[in-house]
Amino acid sequence: MLEIIKLSLYLLFMLLLVAYRDDPAGYNMACCLSKEMVLRDGVFRGRFYDLVVIPTPAISADWLSERYSYDGYVFLSKHAAVSGDLALTCHSTGNFSAAEFGGSPRRVAIPMPHLQKAYLQRLKRYQSLFPDFDVTIEATHHGPTDLDKPSIFIEIGTTEEQWTDIHLCQSVSGIIHDTLSSSSSSSSSSPPIPDESPVAICFGGTHYPAKFNEELLFGRHALGTVIPKHAIDSIDSDLFSHIMAQNSMATVALLDWKGMNSAHKHKVLNLLDDTELDVIKL
Repeated sequence: MLEIIKLSLYLLFMLLLVAYRDDPAGYNMACCLSKEMVLRDGVFRGRFYDLVVIPTPAISADWLSERYSYDGYVFLSKHAAVSGDLALTCHSTGNFSAAEFGGSPRRVAIPMPHLQKAYLQRLKRYQSLFPDFDVTIEATHHGPTDLDKPSIFIEIGTTEEQWTDIHLCQSVSGIIHDTLSSSSSSSSSSPPIPDESPVAICFGGTHYPAKFNEELLFGRHALGTVIPKHAIDSIDSDLFSHIMAQNSMATVALLDWKGMNSAHKHKVLNLLDDTELDVIKL
């Protein structure tokens, strides 16, 4: 009976993959993934997930859940960096201050920690396919912020040469499909078959948080919202309460202890003092 209940929950659980039409990496991944899918009413329908190509930027797609009702949203996107370093990235979204790149100010989206962990670990397992690329999370940034279900960005970096590399997009798309089609990996903050990885809210570090990335890839924790050190000054009690509410699945706070100054440490510990989160210093 338990197995029947689990199977029923799994069959009812469906994610929507989303790509912006004018984003070359996102669109190329969408083209790869939709080949075996059936287009009906503007949506590519599949067994493990559906897919839609939208006419407006993904970072501003706060309207998405009003039009498409799904259990979670996976955005396929390009990644850009001034450094030019090649990277395959994945991150949750949100703004700790102004909303310069989509979403609402001082709001974070509901993260998708177990899917993020499953995808990044699988990507790392096949890194020999991408020897020149870093496999890394990014700290939480940009929109959308106001979807009513969990979401995550999966990105290919870092220049147009990579975004338009069909072989690269096919390889990444294959790993996305394998992750989502595995019943043990097709999970969000509320997976149909529960994941045993405890979820952590993260504080400190840089935009590419090495300690948290190491924990995600090789440790036991899945990661919710990741607050880099440069954003801690913007966190007050109201924003912290909002972050906690959006990360209701979290049981742990991970602190990059050396990645914060003394004022940041004091502030974060004071905020965490009134929570039931287990505090772990990395």
